Amino acid sequence: MTSSLRVLVTGGAGYIGTTLVPGLLQAGLHVTVLDNLMYGQATLLDCCSNARFDFVQGDIRDFELTNRLLSQFDVVIPLASIVGAPACKRDPISARAVNLDAHLNLVKNSSNNQWLLFPTTNSGYGIGDPDELCTEESPLRPISAYARTKVEVEEAFLEKGNAITYRLATVFGMSPRMRMDLLVNDFVYRALKDRVLVLFEEHFRRNYIHVKDVAGAFMFGLQNFDNMKGEPYNVGLSSANLTKRELADKIKTHIPELYIHSASIGEDPDKRDYLVSNEKLESLGWGTEHTLDDGIRELVIGYGIIRPNIFANV
Repeated sequence: MTSSLRVLVTGGAGYIGTTLVPGLLQAGLHVTVLDNLMYGQATLLDCCSNARFDFVQGDIRDFELTNRLLSQFDVVIPLASIVGAPACKRDPISARAVNLDAHLNLVKNSSNNQWLLFPTTNSGYGIGDPDELCTEESPLRPISAYARTKVEVEEAFLEKGNAITYRLATVFGMSPRMRMDLLVNDFVYRALKDRVLVLFEEHFRRNYIHVKDVAGAFMFGLQNFDNMKGEPYNVGLSSANLTKRELADKIKTHIPELYIHSASIGEDPDKRDYLVSNEKLESLGWGTEHTLDDGIRELVIGYGIIRPNIFANV
């Protein structure tokens, strides 16, 4: 990876982007963010003084704009997305246009000489086999519309041959463009606010990953692109393959007053229930730096600072 690389980050003003973009700039790269600021966020302001940073307010559904920008960059990191099953269910037309059509346009119009690093979701594994780890060779059985479009786009990127795809675990932690609707972030907020968590499908298992470690995975991919291209990689915290109940119990160690109640109400729209192996990426030398406990501690502090309820996708 050289400092002369020019990087386009779509959706770079979002939850992951506002953690990743400063890291790219710190590494000496030239970074342009394309974002429509659909949530009214005023993030990345601290990047504006960097001569290697630029911002374009626009939408990846504007194919003329997107395709005009594409040719100017060595690396494309497409973060722009309608994220999560609930948000996609609320506006399925926009979700399909952003998550599928706009990304297939990126695949079609990007050069074979460009580096593409695409984040998808490990919810594509759907319901895993009991007590068996999902590896990158495991069958993909997406359930929600969100997961199905992500799986379809991932296939298109991998067929192109010059892409790395990251199957992200459920992300947690503080970010300049915070999301409070993600599971760990949501549970910690409810535990602080209500001192009660009501769990449905408490036996469902997920893998988790700190947002800074997601940014680290992208940096690792840029540093090792030639060895990694053309392959999917699970990106998660191997010590955090947990059921919802185990997650709640972990949070209770930080908030002892928390009362946890199990109930047979509610349903996970993704039906996520799986164990995930991150060994493929770890075997290349990548590793996480932030534990689940680290994330819970910082969320407890952060929720004492931010105004709640505006930081959610739904």
